[in-house]
Amino acid sequence: MISNQIHPTALISEGAQLAQGVCVGAYSVIGPKVILKDNVKVHSHVVIDGHTTIGACTEVFPFATLGLAPQSNHYKGEETTLEIGENCLIREHVTIHRGTPMGGMKTTVGNNSNIMVGSHVGHDCHVGNFVTMANNATLGGHVIVGDYVNIGGLAAIHQFVRIGAYAMISGTAGVNEDVIPFGTVLAIRGKLGGLNLVGMKRYGFAREDIHALRNAYKLLAKDQAGTLEERLMKIKAFYGTSKPIVDLLAFIEQDPKKPLCLPAEGWIFEPDEKEEPPLARSA
Repeated sequence: MISNQIHPTALISEGAQLAQGVCVGAYSVIGPKVILKDNVKVHSHVVIDGHTTIGACTEVFPFATLGLAPQSNHYKGEETTLEIGENCLIREHVTIHRGTPMGGMKTTVGNNSNIMVGSHVGHDCHVGNFVTMANNATLGGHVIVGDYVNIGGLAAIHQFVRIGAYAMISGTAGVNEDVIPFGTVLAIRGKLGGLNLVGMKRYGFAREDIHALRNAYKLLAKDQAGTLEERLMKIKAFYGTSKPIVDLLAFIEQDPKKPLCLPAEGWIFEPDEKEEPPLARSA
């Protein structure tokens, strides 16, 4: 028989069921209706409560809270449950809530899933096997996630949405409709919206340098004639004596194969952004 390792400061409530080889770290709190199966490892400062069962060899990292009451106005203290499968990784600050009577009384997470830092699994969700949720991904209540789904960081899945098996959800995506199996959901990517002129003025950049950078930026982002390399050469020829331009070109030349974040197609410069004449070049 493999003995359990319980830190002296951990609080294990009477009635909690701990199988063989369970480890519970410092200051963790295990409620009276919790079941931890073989070789579950609970790090320090974890709270597990309610009718919660955690499968064998799952590891729970600090400050995770599992099995607490659901965030539902309809919940009135019913004896609902949370079930987490085997060989899962539940990382720091993850929250997974129990079910509600309106959702079948149960929240489930399958086997071999990786729920990364700060992610949230709402009440009555059913998460499949081999699912990855990257940092701060969020599932609203009643979401169903199929096997082998990957959900990117900061993605938010609206309540009652279904995500089919093997789907990929891009980071920061907001999903409010069902996603077919094998599908990919892309988020709207950030586009360049101009220069940080206010910041440059606050940090004391010279007026001449700001003018040079504005004009260089327009050549880079607005003038699509010629190749990028040709546009960079034009910028260097016109404004290459300005320190911000030197820094800009050095940044791009450091890794010229990487794509640049540029304005969205059809983006129009503000009417008051008038072209500045090129700086006079020293002899």
